[in-house]
Amino acid sequence: MSQLPERYRAAVAPLIDKARELLEQGEELVPMAFVGNFTTGATIPKALVMRSPADKDAAARTVKMLAEQLDADFVFVLMEAYSLRADKVARYEEILEEYGSLADCPASWRIDVVSLSLETRHGVWVAQVPVKPKGISKKKRTIGAPEFRHYTEVQGRFTDLLPVKEGEGGPSGTLH
Repeated sequence: MSQLPERYRAAVAPLIDKARELLEQGEELVPMAFVGNFTTGATIPKALVMRSPADKDAAARTVKMLAEQLDADFVFVLMEAYSLRADKVARYEEILEEYGSLADCPASWRIDVVSLSLETRHGVWVAQVPVKPKGISKKKRTIGAPEFRHYTEVQGRFTDLLPVKEGEGGPSGTLH
């Protein structure tokens, strides 16, 4: 995991390892948010329902409320997702317009990934790790080690989920 400060790496590495273990046992990953506070040592998992835009909005509100209640220092979101093959990325907008989502575009155009995002007070670290078959099994899959990239400017519904702590400015402008 590149560029990820040790404190954050230590917090999320066991979560990533558990996700890998579940995939290798043939399980599907449930979209999850993990909301953590370094002072108390508490990390609370929250399953996310992500079937529709309204579900996603509700999930973001729930995570934000949980982060406020916990006075959280980080929110880590982990889920299976689709990405486009490198030769199709330039057509992303066109594909969305034609098919409505990556899930509905031709399977040969997309890649199964585990999407990881870690919102902190110092920006957001994001990684997408391709899901690959494990051995000859049709159900068992695995992921490699994520390479996180740091972002200070990101947009979306999972934006500014962390509460503002005393002595800090307003929202950071970052998200997942």
